[in-house]
Amino acid sequence: MEVVIVPDAKAGGELIAGAIGALLSRKPDALLGVATGSTPLPIYRALAEKVRSGAVDASRARICQLDEYVGLPAGHPESYRSVVLREVVEPLGLSEASFMGPDGSAEDVQAACEAYDQALADAGGVDLQLLGIGTDGHIGFNEPCSSLASRTRIKTLTDQTRVDNARFFDDDIEQVPHHVITQGIGTILESRHPILLATGEGKADAVAQTVEGPVAAIVPASALQLHPHATVVVDEAAASKLKLADYFRATYAAKPLWQGI
Repeated sequence: MEVVIVPDAKAGGELIAGAIGALLSRKPDALLGVATGSTPLPIYRALAEKVRSGAVDASRARICQLDEYVGLPAGHPESYRSVVLREVVEPLGLSEASFMGPDGSAEDVQAACEAYDQALADAGGVDLQLLGIGTDGHIGFNEPCSSLASRTRIKTLTDQTRVDNARFFDDDIEQVPHHVITQGIGTILESRHPILLATGEGKADAVAQTVEGPVAAIVPASALQLHPHATVVVDEAAASKLKLADYFRATYAAKPLWQGI
């Protein structure tokens, strides 16, 4: 696991957008896994600007969802499909045909989970998977004590996660669904390069447990320690409880440019 400490969220977004641009230059039709929420927005803004300026060609990129609410009506503005189309697909100038995600309104939700897991495999696997982290250490919607070998499946959200997400539903927790479809931890670990971005002091405990704690289901993000090419990008606030912060800064400063992120 590589840990990169950046000054702020904007710097983290620029760094990761640069990594995506480098990937697309090597593999123009790369499958990019995207996360939702406020944390990855600096990535999408920086990447869209690179596309507009001509620095990055994303015309053949493919986009896939990390997770989706269960039960929101089709076209609901806070369904993750709507969010990804609005914040990622459209700003990059892509068509909806370039996008794939699970069907949270399916009559048979379990079958939809299995179909999405298979669709990712059929697409050749996820080349780069963007991740956020919850205050309780969850990635995707793999809540604490999720199986580290789990596949795409239905999960019940914790009260804390619903409270955290209520800001997207007019601060009304009653509007936040109780269930989601999420890529499992095992599914996420099959991506070729998972990149987790965490910003703000509120994520500091989760980051420290993820990076420096034991691999444990109680902190789902800690499973990234098992991946041969996982990157964790954190701002100074989110890095504030890392015991090895100085070491991480030193190793990144000494990293050869040819290695990239």
